[in-house]
Amino acid sequence: MIRVGVDVGGTFTDIVLEQSGQRSERKVVVTKVSSTPHDQSEGVVEGILKVCALAGVKPGEIDAVFHGTTVSTNMVIERAGAKVGMITTRGFRDILHMARHKRPHNFSLQFDLPWQSKPLVRRRDRLVVTERIMPPTGEIAVPLAEDEVRQAAELFAKRGTDAVIVAFLFSFLNNEHEQRAKEIVKGVLPDAFVSASSDVVNTIREYERFSSAAMNAYIGPKTSAYLRSLEGRLRGNGIDAIVRIMQSNGGISTIENSSELPIGLLLSGPAGGVMGGRWTGANCGRDNIITIDIGGTSADISVIQSGELRIKNPRDTEVAGLPVLVPMIDIDAIGAGGGSIAYLDPGGAFRVGPRSAGAVPGPACYAKGGEEPTVTDAQVVLGRMDPEHFLGGDLKIDASLSRKAIEKHIAGPLGLSVEQAALGILKIVNNNMALAINANSVAKGIDPRNFSLMGFGGAGPLHSVSLAEAIFAKDVLVPTHPGITAATGLLVTDLQYEYTHSLLLTLDKATDAEFSKVNAALDELIARANSQLDADGIPAEKRRFRQVAECRYVGQGFELRADMPNGALDAASAAVINENFYQAHRQVYGHAFREQSCEIITLRVIATVEVDTLQPPKLAKGGRADPADAVLYRRTTVFDDGQAADTPRYQREKLLADDTVSGPALIVQHNSTTLVPPGYIATVMSHGDMLVAKA
Repeated sequence: MIRVGVDVGGTFTDIVLEQSGQRSERKVVVTKVSSTPHDQSEGVVEGILKVCALAGVKPGEIDAVFHGTTVSTNMVIERAGAKVGMITTRGFRDILHMARHKRPHNFSLQFDLPWQSKPLVRRRDRLVVTERIMPPTGEIAVPLAEDEVRQAAELFAKRGTDAVIVAFLFSFLNNEHEQRAKEIVKGVLPDAFVSASSDVVNTIREYERFSSAAMNAYIGPKTSAYLRSLEGRLRGNGIDAIVRIMQSNGGISTIENSSELPIGLLLSGPAGGVMGGRWTGANCGRDNIITIDIGGTSADISVIQSGELRIKNPRDTEVAGLPVLVPMIDIDAIGAGGGSIAYLDPGGAFRVGPRSAGAVPGPACYAKGGEEPTVTDAQVVLGRMDPEHFLGGDLKIDASLSRKAIEKHIAGPLGLSVEQAALGILKIVNNNMALAINANSVAKGIDPRNFSLMGFGGAGPLHSVSLAEAIFAKDVLVPTHPGITAATGLLVTDLQYEYTHSLLLTLDKATDAEFSKVNAALDELIARANSQLDADGIPAEKRRFRQVAECRYVGQGFELRADMPNGALDAASAAVINENFYQAHRQVYGHAFREQSCEIITLRVIATVEVDTLQPPKLAKGGRADPADAVLYRRTTVFDDGQAADTPRYQREKLLADDTVSGPALIVQHNSTTLVPPGYIATVMSHGDMLVAKA
């Protein structure tokens, strides 16, 4: 079987191919190509064809392609999505404008409110119709005025609207009106992207549900077009494999489901890195890990505790300042990467990022027209990235251009040497990343002293030790192939779907009739999941279902996830849910109150199908100290203390299990370079991953 994982970044597209048959024949091949921002599918297919050539296999022999993409995310950030129309309940046209009257900065008169300044649906395109569903039962108080829906759809047709959402009040209790309105709109606009809010997120909270539906429609037409284009381009190059897409929740999905619900792809790219980090940690016997994926444009930070992914609280799931009620791995992203530009702001302050040189024109050393200094240029000037081994020699760089850019824009104006300016660039960007790591760990009750820091992405291993020192992490883990860890994560991810149903149930006061209502809702969610898995052709014995109750104390504003026991809900299992909620509350907030009642707000069923996971080959045993046969040459390198040292370069592919490399050293490979400062030792582990710790 041949499987390929492809992760698209801002600068490079990473590819990993696994070929397996008999265990002795198992082979893993990795490579990188430049990303193609104008059409990501071009770089994806180019990379797949390249890795096939390296592996000596034909493209038609590929069985599956797993893809992580930033298409949807970029669309939202750049506000380059579809023209969306909205049909909603009369009197509630401005829910998307009013939001919750919360301001991110209460006392700022100038702070931008993105839901007002850059709305996903313009006010003129939010049309109202007569209808009304009433709580708490979902009874129909006012029938749907179907003629008004048809008139609204006809007006959207005249305006050339690309997508339409139907979002009615209390539709999570009864979506009959939404589904009928959706049917009418599709009849008038057969080529438009049409969805109902209850199809996107069938949960309580009107503003968040409406916003999520709007987001899904905003990115829907272009995302589905991209996925169709990708599939067509693959077929055109003889790649007739199944295609699976990475989701924000750490699972994978089909092309069809991702086209219908692209909102689940908003963290598609970063999620692959976290999955790859967890898999690498398991191979190394570590289950407490802080991951930081440092690419060319951004640094994505997450925490894996006891081997478990951390899912964001619903109050925090947002993209570009807009709420999206879909499950997301808890990932924080900042504008810090190899392409981050160093500059002096109008006040003369020395800054790095978030603006990036990206893939085009790239850092100054790429000689593609970039003239501003970047983090990569600083690494080159300090002798940490050698021109002849940059991306394995596939990408030629000019070190003199790095010196010129730093001298002109930073060193000269500040009266520093080029080396001092380069060290300043790295200190600033490392400090930015360390602050972001603390915000995702210390601020959320995680003590980094009990965690290993795992830096990956092309630039991760160059920064890992400095970041570990800044946050007092226990040690550093470097994956076998750091530059393609996100792509590797795609091959160790399960197929996953999630379905929700909102209701209110106070656990310690529930009656048998209320338990029966919950059980009926759970059965309906599992039936929906089985219907989707039937369409995917998944055998029943491979399906796994997890039931989750999203709970809160009575009167609280937001929920936490609590696992539900399998089987029907009764008083005994309700007590288990209560206990699970208390433990979750204590973990997140540091306290819990057993004497207070808690209530279920939303039921969630997570359906998963395990895939064949990537099997890393074990290295031959070495046990050597500073193996001479792995040394390429020695060259002067400047470290964080400003001292220059004659530093050996080791070929990582020549290091064996239990080999040790003492700093100062650089360990080079095709997709990344690992910096081992003086006073540190890198130890090669059984699968080729490295542990870097103080000597």
